Parts: sequence; C-alpha cells; structure tokens
Amino acid sequence: MRLIQNAVRPEIDSNPQPSSLIEGRYRVIIFNDDHTPYDVVVRILMAATGCDLEEAAIETWEAHTFGRCDVHFAAEHECHEVAGVINGVGVQTDVQPEWDR
Repeated sequence: MRLIQNAVRPEIDSNPQPSSLIEGRYRVIIFNDDHTPYDVVVRILMAATGCDLEEAAIETWEAHTFGRCDVHFAAEHECHEVAGVINGVGVQTDVQPEWDR
C-alpha cells in the first residue's frame, strides 16, 4: 500500500441529517377489517401498487394477522393516489412519513 502525500482527510458530520430523498418519502398503511374479502384486498394491492401476487398476498396476510401493513413507499402525492385506489374497495388506509421523528 502506498501512502499519498498531501491527502485531504474527509470531514465527518457529527450530527448527520437525513437526506431530502429519505425525508420526502411516505408510506401507505392498510388496516384489517371484517368486511373486505381477502382476495379483493390482494387484487387491489396489485392494481394500486404494481406489486406481484406474492407480495400482495403477503401484505394482505400481514394486515389480517397484525391489524395493519405498510404496502407502498413513495413521494407523498403518489402515496395519496395509491391510498385513494385502495380506499375505493373499502379498505381503510393512512399516509404517513416513512420515518416518524
């Protein structure tokens, strides 16, 4: 290994802030209910988020089992659009920042 003369040592931020990319990300949360059929939830998740059957089934199972599931991560306006599609079949949603402070 060769040492480099006059190398500049990078400064390390002792108080890093989240990047604007992460700061601007939101999530769509779905909630379990006793009214919407399981297969309807799977199909609407595929339509609204563009996920495949396996992911939609896993997310539906998680919402059914634990009462809620994060199903989509994107910019705030996109999350509201996705949530609107999901709400169209009667599934309750919420849009929140990805990382709560």
